[in-house]
Formats: sequence, structure tokens, C-alpha cells
Amino acid sequence: MARRTVSLVPRWTSRVSSVELDGAPFYFASREKHRGEEVPRLFGEARGGHARLYSLIVCSGDRITRAKFHGELRDRLLRELPPGCHLSPMSSFVPDVRDSLLKGYFLRDSSRGSSPTERLLRDMSQRDPVSVCSYLKCEEGQLWTQRLWSPPGSPEMSEDYYVVPSDAPECHPSTLNIINSDVFYSFEEARDVIKQCGDIIPEAASVLELLHSRAEARSKPDFPVIVVEGLDATGKTTLTESLRDALGATLLRSPPQCLSPMRARFDREPPLIRRAFYALGNYITAEQIGQEGTKKPVIVDRFWHSTAAYAIATAVSGQVCNLPAEGSEIYRWPGDLLQPSLVVLLTLDPEERKTRLRNRGQGKTEEEEELDQNQLFRIKVEKAYQRITGPAFVTVDASPSADQVLQQVLRLIRAKCHL
Repeated sequence: MARRTVSLVPRWTSRVSSVELDGAPFYFASREKHRGEEVPRLFGEARGGHARLYSLIVCSGDRITRAKFHGELRDRLLRELPPGCHLSPMSSFVPDVRDSLLKGYFLRDSSRGSSPTERLLRDMSQRDPVSVCSYLKCEEGQLWTQRLWSPPGSPEMSEDYYVVPSDAPECHPSTLNIINSDVFYSFEEARDVIKQCGDIIPEAASVLELLHSRAEARSKPDFPVIVVEGLDATGKTTLTESLRDALGATLLRSPPQCLSPMRARFDREPPLIRRAFYALGNYITAEQIGQEGTKKPVIVDRFWHSTAAYAIATAVSGQVCNLPAEGSEIYRWPGDLLQPSLVVLLTLDPEERKTRLRNRGQGKTEEEEELDQNQLFRIKVEKAYQRITGPAFVTVDASPSADQVLQQVLRLIRAKCHL
């Protein structure tokens, strides 16, 4: 893998680091001079032990390489580090500066000797797109320093900084890189990511071939377009098929069927590439909507709400309060994507939804498994659904019988779409 890295040194003391331990973030910064600050809590808790501390931040200048390498880094470290080493997710960012977030890992090494770990990290710092730091406790134990290892070919010696506490930023750092990395807001941005993957993902060419016929954004369809959203097992399939029959409509599903042969491949990719793939699925679906909407009403099983809500909930770690605030531009509908006439979000009691899932007995994606096991993730997905702005949006309780839900939604459609 080519090593074209971003030099962090010029802005090193402007950056803040965040380490996640048991789901809670610990923030610290680096300073050239110490002004009496306390030891950051993360390091204070390590004061009495003999562990050696390191950090690795992926800093390739190419974001595809950066995303791929970060996805591979954890597996490599777990495979090659000696027993007694513990990894925690880490990030480095400039507060309030978009696209400044870089990801990596914080390493606590409690193994018997430092040599194997030092050799591995030294090799990685010379060969791979990572910046490595080691952390040293001063003799009196009241100060910690951070040593930034010099990249290969650099005339500079390794630099030392003092580690000091940092306040939590106003916005969670993971929100800094969401726009056009986790959630895409234009066709061109998503397409460009897939184009850049052509040399490393053979299936990328097949995706791009499906986009050649894409026309410019069409005018609003002649007939209403109703999107049905919701978590798995809330009754979307039953409702969309019933709406199709009741309204004499066309039923479409997103992602579209034409992407099915490539989904397994892209589901293995890091978020940047995987999200771009599914974003393009929305644009393909929009073209299909434009064609069918000239003839009859269109019902769509999932659309941009699902793509965005799952991406936001996955990207933003920790508590619900870490999500972008209501009204954030992160929740805005893409300007070049067809807007439906109405979006219906089906909600269901979590226990009832789990019962339905067990009864279905179908295979689930990694994110669907997460929904089952992690109540916090489910709440974040639902909050993100509800905060998206753009098309008309209503929430419907899916716990009554299927026919009752159908009748309620038909009344909403007739009132809001004048059918």
C-alpha cells in the first residue's frame, strides 16, 4: 500500500484526541509547553501500572486508502501484537473543522517486554500510512509527554509534547466527517468514490455501468410517490404490497434489484465505500420512480431516510445526545435527489418487533443484528429518521392489525396527496 501521508505536525497542537473506553470518550490535547494542567484522566488512571501506551492514527492523503487501511488495521494489530495488549478506538480532530477527523487506535501494552510491540509499530510507522506516538510518564508522575515518531525520510527528529486535558467539543467529533463520507448529498460525490475504487474492487465497474443511462434530474412525477420506512419487521413489506394493490400503484424497493449481485461485496467494505454504493442505489431508484411516476402512483419500500439514518447512527458513537442536533445540515435531503410526496415511518414496540423477527427466521445484515442486540443503536436510528428534513413525513404505529394500519395510511395518503 502506497504511503502518502498527511503531515499532522504543522497543526499538531491544534488537534484534540479522543479515546473511547467502555463507550465513554476521554479527550486530551498536546502542548509544547506545560502550564500546570492536571494529568488527563486517561493517563491518570494508568499512573500506578506498568503498561506502555501508544497511539496510531491513520493519515493517508487519499481517503480511499485511509478508509481501507483503517478497516484492516485493527485485524492486523490483534493478529500481530503480543498477548497483554489492549486496543481502544481513537480519533484525532480539529474542533469544529469539517473533514478534520482522523481515526486510529490507542494501545495499552501490558506484555512482558516492549520489544515486539516497538518493532511492529516502528515497522508500521515506516511502511504504512500511520502516525505513531508513544507516551511517557515523567519521574515525578505528575506529567505525561507524547512523542510523535518521525515519518520515514523526514529530516526532523521525533518531537515531544506535553499531554493535557481537553474539554469535550460542542459537537461530537464523529459528526465532522459525516457529510459525503458517511451520508452522501449528491450523485457526483457518491459516484466519484466508486470510480476511485475501480482498481481495487472489480465490482465497481458493474455499478458504474448501471449509471451510464442516468438522465438529468426529472421534473416532479405526475402521480404521488409514497415511501414507507421503518426498522426491519415493522410491517413494511405487508403495507407496501397492500398499498400497491389498493392504489393500483407500482411498487419499487431500494436498494434496487439490479444492485443485488454486488451487495455482498460492498457490505464488506469500510463505511466510505459501502455508503457511496447504497447512495447510488437511491439515485437508480429515483430514476425508476421518475419513469413509473408518469403512469401511476409509486410506492417505495425504503429510500434515502434509511440510508441516512443507519449511516448517522453507526458513525456517531456513544449516547443519543451525541447525534447532530435537530436542524443540522446533516439531516437535509440531497438537493439533486427526487423528493417523495410523502414518507411514512412505521414504528413498533421493540419486543413485538423482536418477536416478528424470530418468526420470520430470515438472515440479517450486520446492522440488523446490531438493532436486535443494542437498544441504544435502535434509538439512535429512530431519532435520525425523525430528524431528516425535506419531504412530508408522518409516523404511524404499526402495532394494530395489518388492515388497520393500511386503512390509516390510505387516509393519510388521500389527505396529503389528494388521491
